Formats: sequence, structure tokens, C-alpha cells
Amino acid sequence: RTAHPGGQLGDWVRKELGVPAHGPGASSWLKGGRAPGGRPIALTVALRVDADKRDALERVFFEVSDPAHANYGRFLGLDEVTALLGVPQERVDAVARYFEARGATEVRRAPNRDMLTVILPVASAEAALNTTIHVFEHRDRPGARVWRASAPYALPAAIAGHVAMVGELLQFPRLPPAPVRRPRGGGTWPNACRALACKGLVTPAVIAEAYKLPEAFGEAPAQARGNSMAVAEFQGQFFDPKDLNAFGNSCHRNVTVHKTIGEEEPQGGVESELDIEYITSVAPEIPLTVVYNDRYSLLAWANEISSLRDAPLVHSVSYGNDEAQQTSKEFMYTCNTAFMKAGARGLSILFASGDQGACGREGCGLFRIRFNPDFPAASPYITAVGGTDFAGRDIGAEQAWNDGGGGFSDTYAAPAYQAAAVAAYKANPAARLPPQRMWNASGRGYPDVAALGGLKAPYCVYVGGFFQGVAGTSASSPVVAGIFAKLNGLRLAKGKPSLGFLNPLIYKNPDAFQDVALGRNDAGTRFGFRAIPGWDAATGFGTPNYKALAAAVMNVYAAAPSLVV
Repeated sequence: RTAHPGGQLGDWVRKELGVPAHGPGASSWLKGGRAPGGRPIALTVALRVDADKRDALERVFFEVSDPAHANYGRFLGLDEVTALLGVPQERVDAVARYFEARGATEVRRAPNRDMLTVILPVASAEAALNTTIHVFEHRDRPGARVWRASAPYALPAAIAGHVAMVGELLQFPRLPPAPVRRPRGGGTWPNACRALACKGLVTPAVIAEAYKLPEAFGEAPAQARGNSMAVAEFQGQFFDPKDLNAFGNSCHRNVTVHKTIGEEEPQGGVESELDIEYITSVAPEIPLTVVYNDRYSLLAWANEISSLRDAPLVHSVSYGNDEAQQTSKEFMYTCNTAFMKAGARGLSILFASGDQGACGREGCGLFRIRFNPDFPAASPYITAVGGTDFAGRDIGAEQAWNDGGGGFSDTYAAPAYQAAAVAAYKANPAARLPPQRMWNASGRGYPDVAALGGLKAPYCVYVGGFFQGVAGTSASSPVVAGIFAKLNGLRLAKGKPSLGFLNPLIYKNPDAFQDVALGRNDAGTRFGFRAIPGWDAATGFGTPNYKALAAAVMNVYAAAPSLVV
């Protein structure tokens, strides 16, 4: 604590104590000059949710998500989530007044009363938070810039107790690696797209055949009113309709964005167009929303979707960072609360597991080797999607992509829904696990499932006027998300509720996935986790089998439409 110049509000109380100061050795982001003092900055202020209220949310979250529970599928509405959280209006007003008194030009209150979006000049933000804000540019991605605090931040004591954290002042995003551009792919399957550049690359037809989608058998997908899906895109990653049309025309898919949320950008980006082209290739019959955020703010994205009364039912996000890298326990706690709110409302959230193997972006170190698990992929409250390659040159068996993220959380214990599967993996001699000192044996294991994403045969994507090959779990996540959106369509067409949080269903139906039992996510190093029969920390339960999943989800108990909490 340090003295607050105003006096009446008490001493400054530093927030997010566990986050180290930014250092270039542990970050891909390089510190530049001070952010312009007169320019506006948007802050997502997460308010404190009382522990007993959050516990109640977690209980409901798991009950409505568990196919074996009587409350399965009895999802809450937006107002019911607000009532369950029970954030006092006085808490909301006190924090809002504090920022308004310090120059905020706008304070938007979230419907759940647990977050505020505060817009104020940079200089006012620095004074209100007792910090300095600088411009940071990504080392490998020129033009990718964020404004972040270059020193710890604080709030006066009278306000600090009301606030969980201010995001993301200290968190730096992990950007997907630069796209892999290969004029030729390694696959021997027929090229179903008209573009010659797609030869040997993964195309929509390859995905349909590999994962047994209805289109591969000449069957029409289920049409259901109320079905929906979304992808999350961040700074500079928007889409160009001309690119989407060119891809759709060449690869015989209807690639359409039905709705955008957030300020539109003038040009497309490879990550966003990859997401859009392949989630719609898998599920062209389902309306797609693009949720765009120009701040690289996971909390702002979570606040956005949590505030929508008609939020899309399935969300794919290619965003994350190492748990240990500029990521506080308060940040992860707040994100997890947002994920639980989504699941309680019947929304499914899928995250890419990362593209740096078990070591993570920070690497394993030179002398004290230690894996760095990814967040949010290692969160127990979302579905993590890993990456695979075809084992051969044709469509068939798959192997773990050696760069796919996977491992065990250093922060969260293995949740009940996966305890048996994780224990079986660790007890299987075939796993030949890395030395125990390198990972947390009691942690939440991830990924949960996987899909094609490796370098052996990248995805054929149209961006910027031409086709190129793109690899990464950023491709795997939208494919799996599209498949679960299709499964929602089956249920909705029969009057059943959406699937919501997917993991309890996934872990109760391992036979609905195509097991991957080859490969290791070592990213070219000496250590990683092996794919073996059953669940593993390289590919989860493997890749989707749509036909088997369709049978599984239609046999799940359909609950009554309301829940008393």
C-alpha cells in the first residue's frame, strides 16, 4: 500500500500482485513509447463476485452440463444468471462513480452487473490506476500493437475491495504464428476445389470425409430454427467478403457471415478468414456471427457475449497464453467465471490448445526444464482442441501434431468429469511420460479433443486475393466448433436444448471420437506427451466422428426447460 493523494479514499492497493513486470525476455511484445495521453482507452473492469455466489454458479454450471444429472439442459436465462451472481448495485455504482469522477467519458454496465466497460483518456486512466501505459509491438508481427501498463496498477482502498481486476492492463496475448505458405500440399487425395493451389491441402471435402459429415454421404444437414455459431477475432483480423466468396465458389461451399459484432475493419486477415471459411464449410446451414474486438481483450470478448440475450450457441476462439506468462490468478479466475456464465446459459466455448507443443510459448528452459501449460486451453470450464496430422499421405488414420498444445495445468486440478480418463493415461506404461519434475501430475489435462491442424497438409485458405496453406490449432478449433454446432442442429430440430458446456458429454462418450494413438507433441524437442489409445495429453479423445456423435447427442436426456436455483 502507498498513500493515495486524495486521502478520503484510502491508500493505494496494488492489484494482481502475482504478475511480474513486463520483461522482453519473457514476452513476444516489445515496449515502445508512452501511449498518447489524450487518446481514449477502453478498460474492462471486473467487479468482485462474492465467493458463495460464484460457488452457486459453478454448481449450476456443472449440473446443467452433465448428461447424468437431472438438471441437464435446464439452462438459465440472462436475468437468472444476474440474480444468481447477486452483485450488489451499490458495488457497481461505487466503482462507476470513481471512474466518472476521474474523467471517464462513458461507463457501460454489463447486464450481469459483474463488469464495467470504462472509456477515458489514457492520462486519466493512468491517474485513476496509479500506473503508466505504454505502446507495445509484437516482435514477430509488425503492426500488431497493444496498450498495456508498464508498471503495476492500483486502486484506492475504498474501491479496490469492489474490483477483482482491471483487464487486460498486464496480460499480453499469444498471437497465432505466421501462416504457413506452401504452394503444394503433401496429400494424395483428389482436389475438390477448383483452385489448383489447393491440391494436396486440406479442403472442406477432406474435412467432410475425415470426420464423416453428412455432406460426405450426400445427406442434407439438419435445419433448425434458433441455431447459431460464432468466431472471435481480434485486432486487425477481420474479413473481406470478396475473399470469402472466392473460397466458396472454388470449394463449393456457401461461406456467409450473417452478423458482425464490433467495429468493422477495412481488410481481411488470415486467422479470421481461416476461422470463417472452415467453420462455415463444416456448417454452412448455421448462421455465423463474427465477434470482433480490436483490443486483444479476452475479458472484453467474454463480456460481449455474456451481455447478449441471443448469444450464439457455439463459440470458437484461437487465443491464449502460457499460464505463467503475464497471467494472474485474478485474470484466470475472472475468465473462468465468464466461461461458467456462458455454460450455465447453454453456450459451448472451444479454444485452440496452442501451437508450441507441451513447452508453450516460453519454451521449457535450458537448465530447469518445465512445461508451460496454456490458458484458457487448460481451464476446466471450456473445451480445448488440439492438433493432428494424417499419419500417411491420404485421408485415414491421424497422428498427434508435434507442435500441438497439450499437457497439464499448473493452476487447476483435474475436474471430476475427466478424472478417470486422466488417471488411466498416467497409469498406462505406453504413455512413457516425461519426467515428473516437468509437469503437474494432479493438473487438469488438455486438450479434450483434436482435429487436423498440422504442417503435413495445411488448410487451403483464400486470403488477400490468393490461396495459401495455413496450419495450426487455430484451424482445428473452428472445425470442431462447426461440428458441434451441427449437432446442436439435430437436437434443436427435435425440440431438445443445446449442448452447452461440452466436456461432461465428451468424457462420457469416448467411442464417439476417432482415437489417435500415434505421435507426440514435443515441438521438435526431447520431451512431450505421447498419443496412445484412449485419452491422452496430445490429442484428447481424438478427432470427431460425426455419425457416432449424432447418435450420442440424440440419446441424451432432454430436460425440462426451467431450473429452480
